[in-house]
Amino acid sequence: MNNQFVFEKKQKTTLGIFMLVGVVCMILSYLMDDGTLHMRFWSNYLTNTVYFLGIAFIITFVLHAKVLMYSGWHVAFQRVWEAFSLFLIVGIILMIPIIAGIWGHFHHLYHWADKAAVASDVVLKGKSSFLNPVWYTAGTLIIVGVWYFFFAKRFRNLSVQEDKEFDPNYTLHKKIKVNAGVFLPIAAFTSAALIWLWIMSVDAHWYSTLYAWYATASWWVGSLALTILTLIYLKSKGYLDIVTTEHLHDLGKYMFAFTIFWTYLWFSQYMLIWYANIGEETTYFHVRMRKFPVLFYGNLVLNFVLPFIILMRNDTKRKYGTLILTSIIVFVGHWFDFFQMVRPGTWLSEIEHANHAAHATHASHAAEHAAPVLSKWGYPEGFVNGVSIPGLLEIGILLGFVGLFFWFVFMQLEKASLVPKNNPYLEETEHHHVM
Repeated sequence: MNNQFVFEKKQKTTLGIFMLVGVVCMILSYLMDDGTLHMRFWSNYLTNTVYFLGIAFIITFVLHAKVLMYSGWHVAFQRVWEAFSLFLIVGIILMIPIIAGIWGHFHHLYHWADKAAVASDVVLKGKSSFLNPVWYTAGTLIIVGVWYFFFAKRFRNLSVQEDKEFDPNYTLHKKIKVNAGVFLPIAAFTSAALIWLWIMSVDAHWYSTLYAWYATASWWVGSLALTILTLIYLKSKGYLDIVTTEHLHDLGKYMFAFTIFWTYLWFSQYMLIWYANIGEETTYFHVRMRKFPVLFYGNLVLNFVLPFIILMRNDTKRKYGTLILTSIIVFVGHWFDFFQMVRPGTWLSEIEHANHAAHATHASHAAEHAAPVLSKWGYPEGFVNGVSIPGLLEIGILLGFVGLFFWFVFMQLEKASLVPKNNPYLEETEHHHVM
């Protein structure tokens, strides 16, 4: 059984091409943007950074939760999840340009970062004790740093240390369990706060008490899809014989179940806001339904209708073909979900900035030309590439982040055995079968 992963030259070349495509598309999204704020570049950067950073976080959370649950079935692919979790350190580095942009005012992702806007806006002023550069910076760097250095990295180190010698008292595993008990409540609270800062505050006047649950569920379902794709690929290369159809079947059931859970959260958030009919809450869905129908309804098709129909049959969760197809749909679908969370808000900020500039220059000819034609709903008319739907540049940028993610993951997989040799639940996962 081959349990030592080798990061081959062909894999490096393929992932390198993915990253090159991503870099080229990022540059083009910056140069081809008609606006002065380069919002297409920054919104794509934020969407992909938060999506992959969130996948690393939720896998870290689930790994620790599994320890406290006395779970054993996942141990067969635990090393893959450990590698996913370590991407947190890359996520911290990727967030630094966004943080720098808030302080340096060279992007306009967040309306609350504009001091003049806050001074003249009652709502923004009321939220300024939390929505400010200091909280954003400290929250991102310190909290994600704690997630990585004190928990994800420590989990990995203790797990690898278990490989070296058998300990009948399972001292190392007990240390992991103590760490898990500390991490879960910290992670539950801090992750919600960061979701509010990173994504929900793009639409700074709006808020939802369900938003953190919703975004976290999207991360989790996307990470399940990525796990299935990774395991099937590794098995095709002759690795992880310990991972059987039963493990993949369970992951397929997880993906099916949490797809329904994500839909439940989507509906709960939408239904409550629709029923209450409060203006500052309904505007979020009003914008997306009226101006971005492809994003609004496409989100439901990709993340509920298609996976629900495909995975409803029991046997489709045991076949590589349907698992691969559904996992690709779900992984891209939840990236699409984060795109619709971020892009409409940043686009409206860009429009507002252009209109403000037009009025500031007394509606000069150039400013009038730049100002959009508004529909009866008050939103700019017409299709906007890279806003109304993700364009080719957005897809290219996603490929670039996929390349970066797997380059890092494969580097981590190469550093230890793919099977945790002395894990106390190894025998259980070897004999795992569906009841």
